Amino acid sequence: MRLVIAAPLYPPEIGGPATYARILEESLPEYDIAVSVVKFSEVRSLPPGVRTVAYFWNMFSALKDADLVLALDPVSTGFPTRIAAFLRRVPFVVKVVGDYAWEQGRQRFGMKKNLDDFLYERDLPFPVLVFKYIQTWVTKSARGVIVPSAYLKRIVTFWGVPEESVHVIYNALEREAVEPFAEASDQMTRPWIVSVGRLVPWKGMSGLIDAVEVLRKDMPDASLIIAGDGPDRQQLERYAKARLKENYAFPGALEHADALALMKSADIFVLNSTYEGLSHLLIEALSLEVPIVATRAGGNGELIEDEVNGLLIPVNDTKALVEACRRILTDKALAKKLRSAPMDERFEKPTMLTHTARVLKELV
Repeated sequence: MRLVIAAPLYPPEIGGPATYARILEESLPEYDIAVSVVKFSEVRSLPPGVRTVAYFWNMFSALKDADLVLALDPVSTGFPTRIAAFLRRVPFVVKVVGDYAWEQGRQRFGMKKNLDDFLYERDLPFPVLVFKYIQTWVTKSARGVIVPSAYLKRIVTFWGVPEESVHVIYNALEREAVEPFAEASDQMTRPWIVSVGRLVPWKGMSGLIDAVEVLRKDMPDASLIIAGDGPDRQQLERYAKARLKENYAFPGALEHADALALMKSADIFVLNSTYEGLSHLLIEALSLEVPIVATRAGGNGELIEDEVNGLLIPVNDTKALVEACRRILTDKALAKKLRSAPMDERFEKPTMLTHTARVLKELV
């Protein structure tokens, strides 16, 4: 079977989709699936519109002898790939890891609604309506849809995709040796409270800064490290300077190995987001045996069982976040229990690959 993957991100670019694309490329041949990858990075430097046309042409050429094409998002690569697949008469499958239209609305057009409310919204900025139409059309026209969580299956079926066409396949991690993070060790006092991710509104980083400020009333040495980059970075750095004064750091977007090292060195890893499809970072934090505090947002509850392998808190609840961090830092038995929780086999690489290969072969 000859599979072409449309990859919006690919190493050395960072992020879950980049890691996922490389895992499929390297591992699916073991399941009798030959893989080639068409990378969006090859056209990313071109102007908008031009890069879409250029990517379409690259994909059209790649699909000449393909049996199936898998797009890893429904818009940036999914839209031109869907057209190329139609012209080449190649079965088209798409993976949906979030709501692109909602994300663009939050980042670029001042929208404040959460995703669950956005689903019912009709009065939207015109560009958001266009993105919403594209992702819905691409997803509904696919022969099959892969999502990484039951939460996202609910979102996609709301778009009008038949439930039987949507396959939940949890993301998995690649285990690798991780060394402790040394960069901030001379400047930052313990305990370390760490978060990693895109610096966008729904990641809740300002709320995490507020929580550390309150926590310091009892634990003045608590340090905060927020790794990642994004449109909110400068605003968050100014906010942290005003609220925390010292013992905080924004090391920026780290190489994957450095991000893992930072997480492994943390006393607590926090994911304070108001939305998550399924967080690859949470899977990695679980594998690194670091105590976790996460919100009950999106697919987080499919990864974290409260009081078993992490602590779950309500969304937008600074008081609950402070209390959860305080519990982990003062209750050694709880911290040890959270560190030693076994990894769920659903998030192991062989499970993901076996399930993915089976679904792709069924869809040819």
